[in-house]
Amino acid sequence: MKELMYPFDNGLLIKTKKKLKRALLSDGSVRIKKKIAVLGGSTTSDIIAMLEVFLLEQGIEPEFYESEYAQYWQDAVFSNVELDEFKPDVIFIHTTSRNISEKVNPTLDKEDCKEILEKEFLRFKTMWDKLDERFGCPVIQNNFELPAYRLMGNREAYDSRGMVNFITKLNVKFYDYAESRENFYINDINYISACYGLDKWTSLQHWYMYKYAMTLEAVPEFAFNLSNIIKSIFGKNKKAIALDLDNTLWGGVVGDDGVDGIEIGEETPDGQAYREFQSYIKEFKNIGVMLTVCSKNDEENAVAGLNHPDCILKPDDFTVIKANWENKDRNIENTASEMSIFSDAFVFLDDNPAERAIVSSQIGGIAVPEMEGVENYIKTVDRNGFFEVTGFSADDLKRNEMYMANAKRLQAQNSFENYEEYLLSLEMNAEIGDFKPMYLARITQLTNKSNQFNLTTKRYTQTEMEQTFNDENCIRLCGRLEDKFGDNGIVSVVVGRVSEEIVDIELWLMSCRVLKRDMELAMLDRLCEEAVKKGAKKLRGYYYKTAKNKMVSSLYETFGFTLVETKDEDTVWELSLEGYVNKNKVINVTY
Repeated sequence: MKELMYPFDNGLLIKTKKKLKRALLSDGSVRIKKKIAVLGGSTTSDIIAMLEVFLLEQGIEPEFYESEYAQYWQDAVFSNVELDEFKPDVIFIHTTSRNISEKVNPTLDKEDCKEILEKEFLRFKTMWDKLDERFGCPVIQNNFELPAYRLMGNREAYDSRGMVNFITKLNVKFYDYAESRENFYINDINYISACYGLDKWTSLQHWYMYKYAMTLEAVPEFAFNLSNIIKSIFGKNKKAIALDLDNTLWGGVVGDDGVDGIEIGEETPDGQAYREFQSYIKEFKNIGVMLTVCSKNDEENAVAGLNHPDCILKPDDFTVIKANWENKDRNIENTASEMSIFSDAFVFLDDNPAERAIVSSQIGGIAVPEMEGVENYIKTVDRNGFFEVTGFSADDLKRNEMYMANAKRLQAQNSFENYEEYLLSLEMNAEIGDFKPMYLARITQLTNKSNQFNLTTKRYTQTEMEQTFNDENCIRLCGRLEDKFGDNGIVSVVVGRVSEEIVDIELWLMSCRVLKRDMELAMLDRLCEEAVKKGAKKLRGYYYKTAKNKMVSSLYETFGFTLVETKDEDTVWELSLEGYVNKNKVINVTY
């Protein structure tokens, strides 16, 4: 919905949130269901109502537990039957500067201030550790906004007896804790309140009357920022950007004005703005976002424009370049197909409102922000949080490189008439073995991102994956694949649970990057081998249909499994391990 993208009309969102919720719930979208516990140090009802709307838009249907007013610490540290039975998938702790219990003042010395800081941090750390022990799910904690007044004026910033200094140090301790944990995240209200304006963020009247730690008008900004963390945890981030060129990456029309006539560089204000926007977009490659071109242009002109000496983005920065006179929605769909991702994984950036309207209406789920005025481009993309980072692995850093290598593989494929000969020409090597501690974060990330090749659609939190890693009754397989074009990283994960003579396949997923390269056969061979070692005589596989995994509905059949049960469109399959013969013929596998 256009209303739910930055920049918001906060007042309108507050007034229409119930109407927006009804519209989203009736739009026919398939959403994942998640339980969210909100432990509040102030009134949270309006935050929850607004958060629900944003999450529905992002593909998550939430169910909420809400603590009693200011009972966040008690709910976290002590047993609470209602919360225990709720079994949250994620816990959000809504505390603000109002909830700091230990404070400094100008009468204290430096050692006193240090002791108070440690005591206040320990109060929160005790709460986080208890939650991890009890629930093992992701925890999101607010940091602290700056105080509404400064008793000592500017000295508050650097004097350990000032609350500005105290809050800054306490926030840093929160950050250090978050950086050392895989399953703990900071909701940065310090930044959001600064952007919104601290004087507008807080209202003594709202606090005294309703115990709102922020003004009602600021709630949409807050809830949206929080929703971005939650959707990222559960794999709902966008993956790629489709960029227009003329008047989006530079001023002017390269086909009409020529390369020398486009506006980019230091000579004009707009030229500087376009160049800075290009620099900002290029940085997305460093967090694994893929860049593509979607432009109505002759390809020759498009490439010439990108090779302009003042352009930061060059042709080699793009995984795919579509510069032609086709409709842009069709180009995005073709690009998605070539990259083996869904078209709704794209953010489309175009200065032309007509093109934005067409793409938005033709591709369900694609993000199409308003791009009005080059000076606003960076803020518009940045504040929408399309690519919120909650997990970051070495494979993320190499994602663009991996997809570009895929393009080379596609070119090579076209030169072969026999597909098996093509696969052999790739000189593929796979490492398939038990999970390694260093890979657990990446494996967890895959379970929450893989949609097309995910047979059971099971998702794992970091804690659940660690429990699986330590479970003696599980067969765990993690597959890496490389070939002559490059390393694909970790691309496949299988988890099987051994029960007497049967191995139930709880998870089988594979990255879309390596589809149709027989990696699934190599994983099956290895699974059968490990199952036999455990004394199993049979594999049992499950397919649970979703909106996006239809492509693997018959996978077990192609493996030689026998269909034993059908319920609606979900199926159960079995394979006897007696006399099993390896199926992989093209990948060299090491353990």
